[in-house]
Amino acid sequence: MYYSLLLLLVGFAILIKGADFLVNGASSAAKRYGISNLAIGLTVVAFGTSMPELIVSLLSALDGKNDASFGNVIGSNNFNLLFILGISGLIYPLVVQRNTVKFEVPLSLLAVFVLYLTVNDVMLWGDSSIAPAWGGVLSRFDGVIMLIFFGIFLMYIYRTMKQTSDLEQDGAVKLYSMPMSIGMVIVGLAMLIGGGELVVDNAIDIAHYFGLSERLIGLTILAAGTSLPELATSAVAAYKKNTDIAIGNVIGSNIFNIFFILGITSLVHPIEYNAALNFDLYVLVGSTILLMVFMFTLNTHKLDRWEAFLMLAAYVVYTLYLVASDPGAPVTP
Repeated sequence: MYYSLLLLLVGFAILIKGADFLVNGASSAAKRYGISNLAIGLTVVAFGTSMPELIVSLLSALDGKNDASFGNVIGSNNFNLLFILGISGLIYPLVVQRNTVKFEVPLSLLAVFVLYLTVNDVMLWGDSSIAPAWGGVLSRFDGVIMLIFFGIFLMYIYRTMKQTSDLEQDGAVKLYSMPMSIGMVIVGLAMLIGGGELVVDNAIDIAHYFGLSERLIGLTILAAGTSLPELATSAVAAYKKNTDIAIGNVIGSNIFNIFFILGITSLVHPIEYNAALNFDLYVLVGSTILLMVFMFTLNTHKLDRWEAFLMLAAYVVYTLYLVASDPGAPVTP
């Protein structure tokens, strides 16, 4: 067990460093093409910091660990909203300085509803013959739907990049030569794949050792571990008072996680859905609505420290509930 724990930690370290290489290289290349920091935060950085989730979810699905695959994405989104924004908001109150973020938060809520509808066809319609090909499964057809929404999101970001002037600090993105940037991206991807293999295999081994369910492991250990790049990115951005990057990274990552990661994963390999994860989707809906209330109602365009503390406390309560209610790993004969 200790050997598996060591390899899990090594895997997370490789994942994080790989994401770091990928983000730095891709951000440098994007900056050289005149892309704004906000757009980089919503696309390049969000994509790069979501790569650990993509690798872990894809490998989990290919190995038949469906609860871990879904749990990783849903758990990561809850971790992003409640824990990461909670920590970032405690470091420095997060002010939305651009109107564009008003679109991403509702879109992230829409993403949850789309996911809920696509994985609960049979339960919602009450007749499996209505959707015989994809009821109870995130199918390739569902994956196409996810990617269509993702394409709409990218089109919006493209328009944003054309309309938004770059008012952020130029030093927010470090510049490298183009060959160096490309090399960092390639090395980062290789590290992500290798680290992802270590994380998935050893996390499941640890789950079995302690009698924990794959759902709990996906929602907690895998979710938190693969979200460490988002945590580092947003926390540092908050410390530097670059709140557009701090918020854009989290919201962009949540949209990426559902529309892109689950879209790609289900295209490669359809994923069977455990209805027990609906509770965690409800938490994600509530968390997103809570963020909208805090940022756009109670204190216009701002997440204060006390609001950030409430979000952080909510994540602690949610995690304690998950641990207390976990049914454990299924017993194999």
